Amino acid sequence: MQPHDGDKTMIGPEHYSLQGKVDYKWRIQEHFNIAREVCDKWADGTGRPALVYEDKTGKVTTYSFDQIKTLSNQLANTLTKAGLRRGDRIGIFLSQGVETLISHVAAYKIGAVTVPLFYLFGPDAISYRLNNSAAKLLITDAAGMGKVSAVRDELAALQQILYVEDPGVAVPDSAQGFWGSLRQEFPEFTTVDTLADDPAIIIYTSGTTGKAKGALHSHRILLGHLPGVEVSHDGFPQAGDLFWTPADWAWIGGLFDVLMPSLYHGIPVLAKRLEKFEPEAVFDLLERHQVRNVFFPPTALKMLRIVEKPNERWHYHLRSVASGGESLGSDLIAWGQQVFGVTINEFYGQTECNLVVSSSATLYPPKPGSMGRAVPGHDVQIVDEQGNVLPAGATGNIAVRRPDPVMFLGYWQNPEATKEKFAGDFLVTGDLGTMDADGYITYLGRNDDVITSAGYRIGPAPIEECLMRHPAVKLAAVIGVKDEVRTEIVKAFIVLRDGFSPSQSLFKEIQGFVRDRLAAHEYPRDIAFVDALPTTPTGKIMRRALKQQEESGAGAIAQ
Repeated sequence: MQPHDGDKTMIGPEHYSLQGKVDYKWRIQEHFNIAREVCDKWADGTGRPALVYEDKTGKVTTYSFDQIKTLSNQLANTLTKAGLRRGDRIGIFLSQGVETLISHVAAYKIGAVTVPLFYLFGPDAISYRLNNSAAKLLITDAAGMGKVSAVRDELAALQQILYVEDPGVAVPDSAQGFWGSLRQEFPEFTTVDTLADDPAIIIYTSGTTGKAKGALHSHRILLGHLPGVEVSHDGFPQAGDLFWTPADWAWIGGLFDVLMPSLYHGIPVLAKRLEKFEPEAVFDLLERHQVRNVFFPPTALKMLRIVEKPNERWHYHLRSVASGGESLGSDLIAWGQQVFGVTINEFYGQTECNLVVSSSATLYPPKPGSMGRAVPGHDVQIVDEQGNVLPAGATGNIAVRRPDPVMFLGYWQNPEATKEKFAGDFLVTGDLGTMDADGYITYLGRNDDVITSAGYRIGPAPIEECLMRHPAVKLAAVIGVKDEVRTEIVKAFIVLRDGFSPSQSLFKEIQGFVRDRLAAHEYPRDIAFVDALPTTPTGKIMRRALKQQEESGAGAIAQ
């Protein structure tokens, strides 16, 4: 990674703190391994806490960095014995928990590439990602195994499954016990000497056309995230900090906005997966664990807002709250100041290049409607289609100048899509925005068909493909429509095959069909049965025409 030009402070991975400085160069060492930095360097025999895990029964277990090192060493030996080598892909289909953490750490120790899978994915989504990445090994639990079993015959590259055992439940014949295998191995392992630019993780992201694309990141992704975490959490880390997020660790927001940066700094993380987001349970969790730092997706904040007088009913003491994925608005920020006692800092990024813009109540005053300024170390500009920087106030593409340590290496086995992501010296995010003379950036919306719903970015193409598999569906198109809570919801426009008629039962059946095969956040919450879809002369569906129809109020549902 070459340093950026024209700045004043040298920051390296061994000592990293903004301390009010907002201009500096990157100094990325040639050799860097995430596992060493988030685990082994803190495993000094002192029992320093790394992970506070609360299971679904409410039982709390605290794991030290020393324990995480030993367990990840044992798992690294397990993986090596299973034939996994440097560069091999390992699927991790688990929710928040100690197994998820040690799976990532162990994979990085052997130089493998992790492929995190969202816990609510259905069989089709899992099959595509495991096949596309050619994952050789999968780590999952009983819930995940039930979905994987449905597509196991399709997974040609998958050689082995490590199954996280439940007490009293037998390990399936097609898998090996995770803990049973791990405990048979030595507690010592020598981490491979990876370069900062060596591949470490593939996170799949939705696009407007075709299948989901795998954003391939290197070990330096962790370093690239650090300034954004420090800015958005007002000088993170500080003594007594404890980090939590309801976001799944399979997403870049949960994994690299919270888990890995916190552990890099030696700060413990609370692991608690909410089976269902219940606002009162969240406030109770914040109180019981005295959580100090939280990343809340905007939808979570909107749901918390319905709780009456939470600061009178619970005694929590948050030091920082950050949110990203959608604009919050001045009312929600004002509510956050009243309820949390802190200013909610907004941040911005995407899977390919994350946490590059942020507000920060301690560094510079917020501006209404703006999501903040470029995070120190990241050159964010508004550019035209050719990558030329536009003047202050002009509308254009939000873009990030390369090179940048948080920027992806490229889309997995997709050089054409990688090339299309760039214009000149800039990675183009696909979002439209403006920048004022003071560097404050305002998000205006997507310039493509990606749907932003409850903090997730959802591509229409996989949903449309899934819909087309339903026996009643002849043609399908999917768009996002405005929603007060989720920002947008997925709406499907469907032309039925002969012999099928619109009905409430078919409406529900199609919803369930997508939910079960893709993911719970991707199914269409609204469906319009129509006689035809608008198309171009070459037969391509015009989603923009459907959006215009919806915005004009002409998109009534024919159920």
